[in-house]
Amino acid sequence: MTRIEFHFNTAERLTYTCRLLRKVRAQSLRVAVVGATGTLRQLDAELWRFQDVSFLAHCTAESPLPVQAASPICLGADPLVWGMDDVLVNLGDEVPGGFDRFKRLIEVVSSDDHGKAQARLRWKHYKSLGYELLQHDLSKPSEP
Repeated sequence: MTRIEFHFNTAERLTYTCRLLRKVRAQSLRVAVVGATGTLRQLDAELWRFQDVSFLAHCTAESPLPVQAASPICLGADPLVWGMDDVLVNLGDEVPGGFDRFKRLIEVVSSDDHGKAQARLRWKHYKSLGYELLQHDLSKPSEP
């Protein structure tokens, strides 16, 4: 069964997501990231400038197929097209289709009212399906 985590109270959501992706990649896992087109575009740009001394290799749905096949981090609307099953990161408002094929789903929730309200709906959905949910309050200093 998919392990589902909610990381909430993220003031700098994209910067936090970059740190999260770096941590997941350090475990040699492949990651699919879903969300609104504009959000994924911003994340793509942030991944290019995230750190001066390292680079988080990634692709988008528009990247050539060989690049997509080789990329450890893939950004796009459909998490199933890359054939991976390690980690799915959701930056969107909706429950991602096919989330149950992944070993782990991480919901990154912004601290604004809209983000919290949408996350509550997703939380209720997962609960209704019988998933045990983990929560990480990022306002506490022990998070990544």
